[in-house]
Amino acid sequence: MTEDKKYIGVTELNNYIKSLLDSDFFLNRIYLKGEISNFKSHTRGHLYFTLKDDGGRINAVMFQSSTHNLKFVPEDGMKVLVSGRVSAYPASGSYQIYVDSMELDGLGNLYLEYEKLKEKLSKEGLFNAEHKKPIPKYPTRIGIVTADTGAAVRDIMSTIRRRYPLCEAILFPTLVQGADAAPNIVKQIEVADNFGCDLLIVGRGGGSIEDLWAFNEEIVARAIYNAKTPIISAVGHEPDFTIADFVADLRAPTPTGAAEMAVPTVLDINNLINQYKIRLNKFIKNLINTKFIELRNLRNSFVLKNPMSLYELKEQKLDKLIENLNFNMNNILENKHHELELAINKIKLVSPINIINNNQNRLKELKVTLNNLMDKRLINTRHNLDYLINTLKLVNPLNILSNGYSLVRMEDKVIKSTKDLKKDDLINVKLYEGELIAQVKELNEIN
Repeated sequence: MTEDKKYIGVTELNNYIKSLLDSDFFLNRIYLKGEISNFKSHTRGHLYFTLKDDGGRINAVMFQSSTHNLKFVPEDGMKVLVSGRVSAYPASGSYQIYVDSMELDGLGNLYLEYEKLKEKLSKEGLFNAEHKKPIPKYPTRIGIVTADTGAAVRDIMSTIRRRYPLCEAILFPTLVQGADAAPNIVKQIEVADNFGCDLLIVGRGGGSIEDLWAFNEEIVARAIYNAKTPIISAVGHEPDFTIADFVADLRAPTPTGAAEMAVPTVLDINNLINQYKIRLNKFIKNLINTKFIELRNLRNSFVLKNPMSLYELKEQKLDKLIENLNFNMNNILENKHHELELAINKIKLVSPINIINNNQNRLKELKVTLNNLMDKRLINTRHNLDYLINTLKLVNPLNILSNGYSLVRMEDKVIKSTKDLKKDDLINVKLYEGELIAQVKELNEIN
């Protein structure tokens, strides 16, 4: 007996499941906590992400009408507390939570610390590109700072051995989780930095934010920044970003990716060697051809066919050089001879004997000049004296006396009139030759 079967479509089934979820009172208002991953912000303002914990995950959507109440910007790795309703999305046959409110979980404080430290170190320049050291292309020794157990160290070691077996990989085991992890990481970075490695890989496998928190500590960031050896950070999986990733010289998405960035593959090296061989062979061929052409040109050169021409050119050049040398030497000798004459003349000018001779000659000239001036002055003086004598003779009253005149004086006073005398006055009469004393006996006044 054939049993009747009723087939329904997928959409009908999905709609039925959605109606069941929508009618469940518990699912209409549910409160979840978890970690955000696969976060995407739509251009229309809707937020799409996944909430996960250690055992599972659920898709979540928060429409733009609910996002205006958010007090933070959601990011991957944040621990959050959400409330909303669970329903199905028939088009994909999956169920999801429609979030109407979201806030940071207690672990959200870690993200606030993360952002605060990130901003501080960024302002100090620890993330700047000019501080990044170049990663060596062909390292011979790589130091690995990670836990000695777990998938991370196995992936790094196996990748290096497989890709580049010539490189030596040295493990510097450290704690990567817990309260003592950060100081232990710093210590091992310092040890590896002084071990002569060409490159360091610092990291661990994936985990929650609290699992990776040691790589967000400031002391780890500064140890990476201060290291002399280039460092590749390899913390967690590709979406996970730690402070160590920003400070490191190169950030790898995974530990395996770090090993791939650190070393080339044998195939790459073989290809590079082959390229070098091709380029070297081509260079050698070009060099041989160039030298062959130079040799042929030399064989056909006029100089080799006529070697005496080379000698003749040298002879002419030598003659020219000798002429120039003689000309220059004569010029130099003439200039030096002229300089010598000038120096001798200068010496003569300042020689004490010459100065004395010149002064004696000058003295003689001055003496002759002085004698001439004195003789001339004496003659002029004599002429003047004769002139004065003659003048005095002309005005000398004694000369008048020679004509019979006399000079009458009384007590050295010249008498000019009888009014100046009285009877019985004694007068002195000066004659041309001699003088006499007379007494006035009578005065006749002239009317």
